[in-house]
Amino acid sequence: MAELRTGGLGFFDLTGKVAVVTGGSSGIGAACARRLAEAGAHVVVGYNSGAARAEGVVAALPGEGHSSAHIPLDDSTTVGKAASLVADRHGVVHVLVNSAGTTKQVDHGDLEGLTDAEFDRILTVNVRGTFSVIRAFAPLLRSSGDAVIANISSISGTTGLGSSIAYCAAKAGLDVMTTSLARVLGPQVRVFNLSPAAVDTGFVPGRDPAAVRAQAASAPLRIAADPDDVACSLIGAVTSLRLSTGTVVVIDGGGHL
Repeated sequence: MAELRTGGLGFFDLTGKVAVVTGGSSGIGAACARRLAEAGAHVVVGYNSGAARAEGVVAALPGEGHSSAHIPLDDSTTVGKAASLVADRHGVVHVLVNSAGTTKQVDHGDLEGLTDAEFDRILTVNVRGTFSVIRAFAPLLRSSGDAVIANISSISGTTGLGSSIAYCAAKAGLDVMTTSLARVLGPQVRVFNLSPAAVDTGFVPGRDPAAVRAQAASAPLRIAADPDDVACSLIGAVTSLRLSTGTVVVIDGGGHL
């Protein structure tokens, strides 16, 4: 059993730390990469097919020591190679942000429209893929002695409302998986989920931006979330929630109330 540590840890200083962000070439992932770099971290921007976009994000990051890596969530072998690449470059990882994911707009009442292949694809990328990244990077995170995993989830996992039934199921699975992983990765690694409501990105193909604003207008805070709002929440959780793990941080303007 690990030795009991004393509290009073203060803020988690990101200066010189190594952060890996999957899905870092656009949207929430790119915003997280920028905020981590501003806080002093060396950021590895993970991408699936957007290599050029990832390089653009890397080039625009403040500070130095940033790079990109091919981290496709549906290919565990390539994920393992990415972890080996990061190990060679940095030797350790302090922050892992799992922002990569996928979905497809399928009306919940259209049961025939949600095919087996589409259902499997959504769960494979969002749940199994995230697990494969955590599995591959766990040794690097543990070796740091004090690390954080932040999974970008969604309130769809608890409300059952979202782009498709499969997406809601995937995010619910991610939330439960975070609880399980938090039990086994401590004390070296904290694990939590950031669970936003709809964010104004192009993540959901075909979604009308007006629908995002309408959802935000019904919440107490009446703020249409931007990717940077999620990224700022990430920084707050990583640096301040030193005694939290297995926790879902809801970012919905109070919409769940």
